[in-house]
This record gives sequence, C-alpha cells and structure tokens, in this order.
Amino acid sequence: MNNLKHFIATITAFSEESWLILQDCLEELSCKKNEILLKEGEVCNSVFFISTGLCKACYNRDGREVNTAFYFENEFATNIKSLTTSSRSAYYLKTCEASTIIRLDKARLLSAYKAAHQVEAFGRKALEIIVARQEEHATSFQLLTPAERLENLTARHPAFLQRISLTQTASYLGISRETLSRLRKAK
Repeated sequence: MNNLKHFIATITAFSEESWLILQDCLEELSCKKNEILLKEGEVCNSVFFISTGLCKACYNRDGREVNTAFYFENEFATNIKSLTTSSRSAYYLKTCEASTIIRLDKARLLSAYKAAHQVEAFGRKALEIIVARQEEHATSFQLLTPAERLENLTARHPAFLQRISLTQTASYLGISRETLSRLRKAK
C-alpha cells in the first residue's frame, strides 16, 4: 500500500485523513503469473494499481493473443470504457509475472469521493493519467513508424525487452516478430 500512497503524493495533495478514507476502497492482491484481473465480456468495476510486477491488456483473435497495453510498477490498469459506461470489456487484463496489485473498487471509490474532495481529485487525476497513456499509444500508431514506436517504447521503459517476450512485444507494436528482429538489429 505504501507504493500507492507515495504515488498519490506525487500527483496531488493528499492528507492522512483522505488516505484513511481511501483505504476502505482498496484491496491488496498477491497474484501469480497469468492471473486474470478482468475477463473479456465482464463489466469492469475496478481500477488496478500495479505495486510490483507487470500486467497487460489483450484479447484473442483467431486463437492468437493480441496485446494492446502493458502496465508496469506504479501504473494504473483498467478498461476505462467498461468502467465508465458499465459496458462489457472487449479485452481482458492479466498479470505477466508475479505481481502485487492494489484493486480500487469503483462503488466504494464513488462513495469516498463524496466523503473527501482530495480522494475525488486523486480519482480524476488517475483517470486523466490512464486516458493520456491510452491516447499516446493510439497516436503512436497514427504518427510513428514501427521503428519509432520501438524506440519510444524502449526509451520510456528500458527494461521492456528484458521483461516481455519478442512475440508479445511485436504484438503490442502491431508488427511481426521478424520485423521486430530486423528493427532491433538495425539499431
């Protein structure tokens, strides 16, 4: 929980009283590799804070897993559309390695917003971070070449290629594994 508390302090003012109110919304999960946090077709009722470990968003296409996002330590994972509209998730969230996840329950969080303005400000800031990250990824497919997407990815997360397989990385970048290998050799 200390990772989340420290992270909140980096994005917004947060008193000890607000932290006590927020704690009622939190559940710490110790997850093994490949544990599902959100199933495809399920309504998302949580935001997940990655305290330690690594998670991803993905879906199956013709029996092949397609990766749409990776979430590292001190990042939030959720399906923002499902969370805000109560629609079914088009993809699932799962751990890529043993992870400690803090689950923020949507219903309790909405109640906590009414109890403390700082909790509401944190929730708004967290959603802004999630949306900005998703927009950045979507925009990269419109504006950047595959080589530039790879360069951007490794600049933001230097250990990415050590923690995530080439096949999964290629899927995330929207290229074949062979193309990824060629791009890496050209560097």
